[in-house]
Amino acid sequence: MHTLAFLEPAHFHAALTLGQPEPRVRDEIFVYARPGPELDDFLALVEAFNRRAERPTGWRPVVRAGEQSMERLLAERPGDVAILAGRNDVKMARMRALHDAGIHVLADKPWLAGSKGLEDLRHVLSGGALCMEIMTGRHDVGSILTRKLVADADVFGAWEGDPAIEIASVHHLEKLVNGRPLRRPAWFFDVRAQGDGLADIPTHMVDQAQRLVIAAARQPADTSSALALVRSRRWATRVPLELFARVTGAPHFPDDLGGAVDGAELSYEGNAEIALRVAGVSAVLRTQWDLSVPAGGGDAHRTVLRGSRAQIRVEQDASTGFRRRLAVLPRIDAVSRSLHTLSVRAAVERVVASWQAEHPGVRVSEAGESLEIIVPPGLDAGHESHFPLVLADFLDQVERGVHGRGRSADTLAKYVLLAQASAEARPGQRSASGGV
Repeated sequence: MHTLAFLEPAHFHAALTLGQPEPRVRDEIFVYARPGPELDDFLALVEAFNRRAERPTGWRPVVRAGEQSMERLLAERPGDVAILAGRNDVKMARMRALHDAGIHVLADKPWLAGSKGLEDLRHVLSGGALCMEIMTGRHDVGSILTRKLVADADVFGAWEGDPAIEIASVHHLEKLVNGRPLRRPAWFFDVRAQGDGLADIPTHMVDQAQRLVIAAARQPADTSSALALVRSRRWATRVPLELFARVTGAPHFPDDLGGAVDGAELSYEGNAEIALRVAGVSAVLRTQWDLSVPAGGGDAHRTVLRGSRAQIRVEQDASTGFRRRLAVLPRIDAVSRSLHTLSVRAAVERVVASWQAEHPGVRVSEAGESLEIIVPPGLDAGHESHFPLVLADFLDQVERGVHGRGRSADTLAKYVLLAQASAEARPGQRSASGGV
């Protein structure tokens, strides 16, 4: 049995790892944190999981509230696994201290708020206790099926186009989590603590691009030494004080954000675009933060993958009713259009039929010139449900003693690239909040 320790769980992703019962983990969990709203919010979300009507959990938090949380955790050493989700500017140093004490670490992204900490990152990935990112996209059914389509030569063919990979997402500062308004700490809006738009969401996007390129290679492939930055840029979302107060519970902008404040608005540099090459495959990644979730809506995502035989599109926005839609669009050949379309359709039907044991009920539906992959609702309960799956995957690796050298190499290469992108987005200039 494993015992979990949570260190300063200031981001709601920490609690989401406890969203489902985990038979290999003791119900008694240890929480080391300073008293305050961040600790209160963590405990409230855990209690909500315990009290829900369907599949309630039975977590019993043992709270060690006070200062010097790290020192007390290391001295008492209550468990073998630590979970981190909070300030990103101090995360890497904390991870190294835990790793060197022999404690396995599951840490939310991003691990870095900028370029500082790369040496610590190299150290924790070089061996010893296991350190792994919370990468929920690896457990999203839509992402899994997309990789399977790209991996089939008869469906997708070879990469084609510039860019061959496009990934874009729109997130919201004000939204609901587990049916309740999400409260964010004030430091979330400080790019020195949280990281700017090039440090945060792109951790998922680069990871996805790496895995797609590996899938299309259809053989063991290493993308860790094949990342090349082409260009990067970032820009700000203007956050009104009224929304900031609702989201954080703070009536005023903190003094240390003064450089980013203009009257009653905060300039939050959370938006970014990166162009890069992954083993020679061109990709453009774009992330944007809007203010509030629209009525009846949610976060939006769009992925376009261009192959020589078909284009694969994953879309979730107002046009899809904010339902994830996965479709294959056979490339149009003016000479043999019908034969080519029939060939790709047959390949899609074949590959979907081969998934039934692992993904029962997935089917193909024609929608104009595209072939939509219909995923039954029961196969994916949504983004929040992926966090317990990440925890289960992490425990599998801990128990097998697997350190995933390829995964570690890809993780390091990703952060080296993102640190470079953040540094080069505005050479020689300082961001509105004082960070580089």
